[in-house]
Amino acid sequence: MTSPTTWRPGAADDPADACPITPVVDLIFSRWTTPILWTLQEHGTQRFVELERRIGVTPKVLTQRLRQLERDGLVQREIFAEVPPRVEYRITELGSSFRPVFAALSQWSGQHMADVEAARAGYAGPLPR
Repeated sequence: MTSPTTWRPGAADDPADACPITPVVDLIFSRWTTPILWTLQEHGTQRFVELERRIGVTPKVLTQRLRQLERDGLVQREIFAEVPPRVEYRITELGSSFRPVFAALSQWSGQHMADVEAARAGYAGPLPR
């Protein structure tokens, strides 16, 4: 018999049920999402071109990610009726709620990435494809 915390896959099981943080990880740690949120958290409201320069992402990908973040309520877009039009992006209160998560990950990185790099350097097995 398995314990209540032991997950064993079955035909009808959803893999996301195996780890309750999977939806959050998918939301926040998809490619380019974290750098966008980090930049808005650290540097405040930014125009599109400022984000593009700071992060080094293509305009197409930045547009896609900003739309997703806006849809998810993590970023707010404000359009100013000027000529030429000005658009600014800011992190929302919901997006800012990830601040402690980012702080913890930053601390973990500072404490452990050297160990990860050392483990990688000493790894003798085949590299994953």
